[in-house]
Amino acid sequence: MNVRTVLALFAGVVVALTPEVHHMRASAQAPRGGQPKLIVIIVVDQLRADYLTVYRSNFSAGVHRLLRDGAWYTNAAYPYLNTVTCAGHSTIGTGDLPYRHGMILNGWLDRKTGKTPFCTDDPDVQDISYNGLTPGHGDSANRMLAPAIGEQVKTRGGRAVALSLKPRSAVPLVGKRADAVLWFDDRGGWSTSSAYSQTPVPFLQQFIAANPLSADYDKVWERTLPLSAYKGVDDAPGEGLASGWTRTFPHPLGVAGGKPDGTFYSRWQRSPFADEYLGRIAAAAVDALQLGRGKATDFLGVSFSSLDVVGHTYGPRSHEVQDLLVRLDRTIGRLLDHLDRTVGGGNYVVGLSADHGVADVPEQVSAGGRQPGKVAQDAVNKALAALIGPGEHVAASNYTDIYLSEAANAQLRKDPKLVAATIGALRGLPGVQRVFRGAEVATASARSSSDPVLRAAALSYHPQRSGDFIIVPKEGWLLSSSVTTHGTLYPYDQRVPVILFGAAIKSGEYREAATPADLTPTLAAIAGVPISATDGRVLKEALLRP
Repeated sequence: MNVRTVLALFAGVVVALTPEVHHMRASAQAPRGGQPKLIVIIVVDQLRADYLTVYRSNFSAGVHRLLRDGAWYTNAAYPYLNTVTCAGHSTIGTGDLPYRHGMILNGWLDRKTGKTPFCTDDPDVQDISYNGLTPGHGDSANRMLAPAIGEQVKTRGGRAVALSLKPRSAVPLVGKRADAVLWFDDRGGWSTSSAYSQTPVPFLQQFIAANPLSADYDKVWERTLPLSAYKGVDDAPGEGLASGWTRTFPHPLGVAGGKPDGTFYSRWQRSPFADEYLGRIAAAAVDALQLGRGKATDFLGVSFSSLDVVGHTYGPRSHEVQDLLVRLDRTIGRLLDHLDRTVGGGNYVVGLSADHGVADVPEQVSAGGRQPGKVAQDAVNKALAALIGPGEHVAASNYTDIYLSEAANAQLRKDPKLVAATIGALRGLPGVQRVFRGAEVATASARSSSDPVLRAAALSYHPQRSGDFIIVPKEGWLLSSSVTTHGTLYPYDQRVPVILFGAAIKSGEYREAATPADLTPTLAAIAGVPISATDGRVLKEALLRP
């Protein structure tokens, strides 16, 4: 089923219209006429929808061009509950929703091992360093249950590339096959995986060697625009601290007399210089692989991660977020200019979106609060201990998902009172709005329910991966102790940009309902690339050749 949700713009509560239900999944049909040879997906991690309107006057380059000349869906939103990085990138990459592609969270409990690996962790492969670091754990798309657009382009003779600071942002855009996949290793280097290449890709190795990160060591992140261009104050209540930085500009990357170390790499990732470096790698990939200039259609996926790292630390109203957006606008502008020069304006098509939004810092809006995951875990353990004896009855608490131990689940199947006790314990917590048992959200009827909260939880639920109980936080409440975060069904998390730009696109602002899942089928249709049927639809109203 293709389930669509339209949310009110930042309303005080979630408002959903009747879902549009299709009894057949949408297939991408190619438009008539010539077709571009390069599909580009740009993801900006944590790009909340209202950033494009609230801060629009500060954009003058790439984002400005996309808004002016592209098809901008101003009513776009994720329809599911778990609005986190891996789920969002997988939805964009596959055109499917989490209940189908299976990447429900950044990680989930593996009941066979009792561990909670990241969504791209793969013990059967090994990461490969471009900087001579000892190989770390392996990453791949082996946990993805639906094909990504990159691998489908690759299967049909094209080239596929994905770049990001995070493996869980790069991997879901290409899936199981690609020519080059790259992400940043927190230890200070760049990595790929033996799932894609047994050795470093030559052009990437050359670029990284010729452009060492140490060249950024003495840089200082200053405001790009005059102070009057920034809204609010530079040190608002609740802002955090990062890697020795203060809450106010300037933010130096290095230390006088020092050398690149863990602190430098941490600061670098939460600065605009990381996005700029990634943009340069993307341009190098276009040149080295001659993307868009062969017989087959090629794919380039770029996910910019620094906004997410900065947003978690300083919050969406901070001067840091505002300036990072200014600099990212210019980075995207340079990439579009490079595509114009090398590929040709009529020979590529771009889809831009985000994996999720972000909540306001509670101290800045005088609402909501924080409820770390251990609070829910302790509440359930206490409630069940009173009925079946002491012990660790919760195997894992992973944001919205509560996993019980096998022994506790066996007891719950015998005694309905234990289910009621668990739900009661969770509902009694200050940050919890609703609680569902897995069986409630595991059905097709739940995924098309007129209850928007039930539907959102169901679209995030996978029976082999999701928790035994699903909690829905109250609006403004963070299931975390961090400055701010995301991962809910409220507009600040669900509403993100969806923008199409380039060949075959009819520019304008569109009020029709859309989700990031629509990007893959739409871009594939424009480029004439047959792909698997998706939950997303082709955004035909934005095409010059419908």
